[in-house]
Amino acid sequence: GRVDHDPDVGAVVVGFDRYVNYYKLQYAQLCLSENRGCQFIATNLDRVTHLTDAQEWAGNGTMVGAIRGCTGLEPVVVGKPSPLMVDIIAGQCGIVDRSRICMVGDRLDTDVAFGRDNGLRTCLTLSGVTGEDELLGHAPRKAGTEGIHPEFYVETINDFVA
Repeated sequence: GRVDHDPDVGAVVVGFDRYVNYYKLQYAQLCLSENRGCQFIATNLDRVTHLTDAQEWAGNGTMVGAIRGCTGLEPVVVGKPSPLMVDIIAGQCGIVDRSRICMVGDRLDTDVAFGRDNGLRTCLTLSGVTGEDELLGHAPRKAGTEGIHPEFYVETINDFVA
């Protein structure tokens, strides 16, 4: 068979899609390979995601990897840990000293890495992806989190409410 594609597509944006399929991968590959100047954009490279408390699910990085594999292209990452978001926020809010911003999140490899790499303070909340045992070295670290440490950590985001 043959998959037809729109020759006017100027960007393939890969975000989390629980209905990803071979047709979508082929369509993306055709646009990126055959449409001159077509950009490959990824919202994030998360290895896994948590759709339920029961288990980890393949994350957006899996989908990005499939398209990277069939095109040989590297995406422009617009979400964490890319600096694009913090550059826009700091610019629009007139924040020169980024150490006055604290990135709060539940993932070492995206949230804390984003803060660290962009000169922000970092606070890990233990109510999500990274647990206290992993953070403190009592359990093995997930791949890609080695050497990443927050400045602060809290049990839940509720700890910020007085």
